[in-house]
Parts: sequence; C-alpha cells; structure tokens
Amino acid sequence: MIEKASPNRRQFLATSGATLASLAMPAITRSADEPLFRISLAQWTINKELKSGEIDNLDFAKVAHDHGIHALEYVNQFFMDKANDTAYLGEMKKRASDLGVKSLIIMCDREGNIGDPDDTKRAQTVENHKKWIDAAKFLGCHSIRVNAGSSGTWEEQVKLAADGLARLTEIGADKEINVIVENHGGLSSNADWLAEVITKVDHERCGTLPDFGNFRISDGESYDSYKGIKKLMPWAKGVSVKDRVWDDSANQSDLDYDRMLKIVLDADFHGYCGIEHGGFAGLNQAREKLEKARERLAG
Repeated sequence: MIEKASPNRRQFLATSGATLASLAMPAITRSADEPLFRISLAQWTINKELKSGEIDNLDFAKVAHDHGIHALEYVNQFFMDKANDTAYLGEMKKRASDLGVKSLIIMCDREGNIGDPDDTKRAQTVENHKKWIDAAKFLGCHSIRVNAGSSGTWEEQVKLAADGLARLTEIGADKEINVIVENHGGLSSNADWLAEVITKVDHERCGTLPDFGNFRISDGESYDSYKGIKKLMPWAKGVSVKDRVWDDSANQSDLDYDRMLKIVLDADFHGYCGIEHGGFAGLNQAREKLEKARERLAG
C-alpha cells in the first residue's frame, strides 16, 4: 500500500487549492436563462455496443443526438488508428456538425504512463499523446483526458506524473488544448495525490476531469467520492457522472445526485456533466435523472 499524505502535505493542499483555482479554470459567467450545467455523453457509456460492432464510432454523434444529448466526449480506443486520418476525423466532425452536436474531449488510453519512472518511456508517452492533441484540435474539442499512471513512493509518483504532464501541457497549450487528468485508478483515485500533482504542474491548461465513481484506489482502499469531487473541482474542466460512489472504507452506494451536483455547482462550475453509466439501454433514464436534479437545484 502506498504511504498516505503527511499532515503537512494535507495542510499545503488545503491552503493552496483555493489560491490556484483561478489559474486552473477561468471564471464562467452564466446568464439567468442558461442552465446550471449542461449534459454531455461519454463514449465509454456505450462501450459494449462499440466493441461488438453493434454501433459504429462514426454514429456516436447520432446516438447522442437521438437521446437528447448534444455534446460528446470521445474515447480514443474506438478510433485508435485514426488519429492522423484527416478524412476519417473529417467525417466524425461533419456528422457532429450536421446534427448540431458539440465535441468536447478525447479520453486517451493505451498510450503509456505519463509518470513512467523510465525517462525514455515517459518521453515516449508524451510523444504518443501529441497526435491526440492534434485530433482534438481538428474536431473542435477543448481537452484531451490522460491518465496519471506511475510507480514508486507517493513523492516519486507526484514528481514523475507532474513532469510528464507539464511536458504534455506545454504542447497542448501551443494548440489551445487542455490536458486534463481523471481519477482513474491507483494513486490518481486518491484526490489528495492528484491535487498535489496538478498543483505542482501549476498551468492553466492542466486540469482535472473529476469522475464521481472512480475513487477505488486498490482492493480494499478507496477515497470518499463526495470529498474527492470537492477536492478536485477547483481544476475541473469537465465532470464525469456515474451513479455509484465510494466511501473511504471501500464501500459503494447509490449516487446522491443533489448532494454531489451541489458540490459541483458550489465550485462555480456550470460546464458539461458527462454521462458515463447506464449503457445504451439506460441513456434516456440517465439523462432524465440529471435533468431532474438540475431542475430541483435550480428551484
């Protein structure tokens, strides 16, 4: 088991988060007639249908549109060999545009560990992600999502992940693309650790994609989802909605929509909350739950 954050480190994070929030996420102004937040669809929600071939990647925009959702969060796994294929990306872009659907994020997996202890492998991971930054720019996305995989002690992993992220963030910044990190297993699912990494990078283009349900650190170890979301929201450039959450004792329970979304809104976040649960069959229900919670909170 990885060592826990020291009291001094926890105090540092507590005092630094609010100060750096303005660097991480520009203030969002919202007019009275705009919704408290908007709803997007994460492609992983329909991963089974995509993997089986029942749904083609090029039809993702239509799936979202047909279920009343008008913003997309792609997963690179479903067009892994197309990052440099401008004809294919052009078709993705056209289909989304024709339906009035906005492209937001490309979630990137299987490109190496951004905090790999091996300098050469870490540099290669950065290089591997460059094509996805270009693809995101082409599609009109604001961000790519990466994983902060690493190994070693707490401090070593902070240093390594921050180094890889800082390098990639500079590349993204040149293209006006954010590099955002999801709590996605291992130490990245410990909100204290991930907050320390983002703080160390200290770049307005490096942020988070807080995921309500991804706070399982390892077998028998988890981070309280509500506390974790609150910790990561100062840097959030999107939010992933799952309907199951964790406590700090490796127990799961159903999401309390109002409680969690109030945490999101209290951070002055009015962007997109991406559905990432329920599968194809549950898309309408997942959207309706978010819409009803939004109505309650607006009332």
